Parts: sequence; C-alpha cells; structure tokens
Amino acid sequence: MSSVRPTAVTADKKQRLLMIKWDDGVESRLPFSGLRTVCPCVGCKGGHDSMGTPPDLDVMRNPPDDGMVMEQVQAVGSYALQFLWSDGHDTGIYTWSYLRSADPEVGER
Repeated sequence: MSSVRPTAVTADKKQRLLMIKWDDGVESRLPFSGLRTVCPCVGCKGGHDSMGTPPDLDVMRNPPDDGMVMEQVQAVGSYALQFLWSDGHDTGIYTWSYLRSADPEVGER
C-alpha cells in the first residue's frame, strides 16, 4: 500500500470531502471532520508514544458533524499534504500512506 501514489487530489468545500484518485484506480472520499479528528500530529495523537499509529477507521466511517472546513491545503514535498483547518490547527502532516489508510473502504475492497 505504501507504494500507491495519488493521481488527483480535490478538496470539495461544499461537500466537505477530500477526494483522492490513486494510481491503482481506487478513489477515496475522506470527510474533512474525520481527517481533522484523526490528525497525525504529536499533539493530537497524545504524545510521541502514539506516533505512527493508524487512523481510527470508526471515526472515518462516522465522522463528527462539527462543520469542520479545510481552509487551505499544501503539498509537503512529494510525500504528504498539510491542512489548515477552520479551527486554526495546521501542524498535522498527512502522508499519502496515512491518507490511504484513513479510507475505511480500502480494507473492504
């Protein structure tokens, strides 16, 4: 899974979804509020001991209805995205493999 790369990334602010087309043909539709909740930064993960743990797929399946909006998105090198969320948070670096693993349907395909 770590070798899978995106071919297109779209942030749909109306639907509040990050849509990623992957080079293996899979299309992920990731809710903003779910992504914000599973932020991989050390502060959100609760310390260094929890770094590297996978995203909570239950949160991604049933994200909170909190109106979270992605204000900005930027590439981090060629390996990740970083978001500025409507709550002001911006320290999470979401690698392609983390984003792919945040799609609860990937394991069900």
